Amino acid sequence: MTTLLSSAQQPDDFRKSIRQMKQQLRQQIGDVEALYKQVRESVVTELAAARNEEAQSGSAWPQLSCEAIAAGEISEAQKAHIRRRGCVVVKGNFSRECALGWDASMMRYLDDNDFMTGYRGPGDDFFGNLAASRPEIYPIYWSQAQMAARQSEAMAATQRFLNHLWRFDSQGKRWFDPDVSIIYPDRIRRRLPGTTSKGLGAHTDSGALERWLLPAYQQVFRHIFNNRFAQYDPWDAAYRTEVNEYQSGTTTKCSVFRTFQGWTALSDMQPGQGLLHVVPVPQAMALLLLRPLLSDVPEEELCGVEPGKVLPVSERWHPELIAGLCSIPALEAGDSVWWHCDVIHSVAPVEDQQGWGNVMYIPAAPMCDKNRAYAHQVAQALTEGVSPGDFPREDYEVNWQDRFTPQHLNARGRQALGLTD
Repeated sequence: MTTLLSSAQQPDDFRKSIRQMKQQLRQQIGDVEALYKQVRESVVTELAAARNEEAQSGSAWPQLSCEAIAAGEISEAQKAHIRRRGCVVVKGNFSRECALGWDASMMRYLDDNDFMTGYRGPGDDFFGNLAASRPEIYPIYWSQAQMAARQSEAMAATQRFLNHLWRFDSQGKRWFDPDVSIIYPDRIRRRLPGTTSKGLGAHTDSGALERWLLPAYQQVFRHIFNNRFAQYDPWDAAYRTEVNEYQSGTTTKCSVFRTFQGWTALSDMQPGQGLLHVVPVPQAMALLLLRPLLSDVPEEELCGVEPGKVLPVSERWHPELIAGLCSIPALEAGDSVWWHCDVIHSVAPVEDQQGWGNVMYIPAAPMCDKNRAYAHQVAQALTEGVSPGDFPREDYEVNWQDRFTPQHLNARGRQALGLTD
């Protein structure tokens, strides 16, 4: 299939491109209705199994200890369970005392630099086309706490383990180095006790239109688009490191390949308090890709997908997926949570939140040509104290006190920024 849209910023061509893309895909696939039925039955069966796990053990999320990961004591059955669910909780990635200390130091960092006085807010386009409250996500990247976590051995060990869950040697090529992850600076979330929040609607990141239109993604999803769903493996890294998201104006984009998105808890968290939910079936991406091709979807629409926005998942078009959302279990500060880059996720609403809901966002982004290029940009942003390239240029920290600087990098941090061999 040819590329039909060179940029998500071409609204005049958007509808025409969607019509053409649908026609081509239907020709490739043949019996779209039969394929969609096959995919839906597979996904719904897995969602039922996840719900059964949730009923029996309290959570559909696999849970591992950081100590077992570091000791190499994770069984093949446990690894298979993570691949099946596309998500995992790592208990004690850092000690509770360490994480709470980082949280306190983050608060001091914000207060000492009078962040709230100068904070301009995220703007109306922060979450694009998703229902969401005004976020508690702050564009802070260079605190001592964030960088200490990013360049720590405990984080590196977890990232190595997660990267090795992928098939990174395929199609005659090694797509990434699983043993080294780059530093990908992201923001923090601080949600105060007593908060009432609408949460964040279900979606996936790492491209929306791109998943249908980019040649690299057409290769990633080649088995789906050629009616060979049984051969589709969401853990095969082939061609994923060649995906480049469209420029997206004022919203964020992702210039790296992440095996897993993730965050580390800086406070204890209890169920029912606005927690992360996922659809714990990585193959559900196939259902998202095929749904717009059915006859009940207007020919110029992609089930809510818009240029420059995330890929939304809705009750209208994907009711079985919304029904399949499963919450993370109770967490302690220092635990980390991770989900496959295709996995649908959301943040549940909360009224009068009990306790804090604080996290720092740290993914697993293994070293490859694409990620190394971004790491070099990160190193420059660190030097200048500016916002990283994937995020709006707000640059709050340029002149802040106690900002992390390149002289604070350890050997692992320098390697993660591509500053050493």
